[in-house]
Amino acid sequence: MVANNTGPKIQQEKATVSVMIYLYCHQNHHTPRNQLCNECHDLLNYAMARLTMCRFGEHKTTCERCPKHCYRKDYKQKIKQVMRYAGPRMIIHHPIMAFRHIYKNLLSK
Repeated sequence: MVANNTGPKIQQEKATVSVMIYLYCHQNHHTPRNQLCNECHDLLNYAMARLTMCRFGEHKTTCERCPKHCYRKDYKQKIKQVMRYAGPRMIIHHPIMAFRHIYKNLLSK
């Protein structure tokens, strides 16, 4: 069965990942704000597709706590790099989104 997740929790996850990728790309690849390099654009599209097809849907935990990692190895390495960089900076650039993500991560222990 193919999932097509469009619920509010998945949309929030998509927004969080998107902001993290844009932040990472802007500060590391020196792209203009609201633009992505080809590599980051590819990663964003991949992440959105994975979230749309997530088997857990609206019951999804954060990716860090997910029992089934669905990213291919190369994309998994890229998204980890993005999250390591952007995660701590989210508190400054997008504090509400950052605290929501931290809270969700704590709840899914």
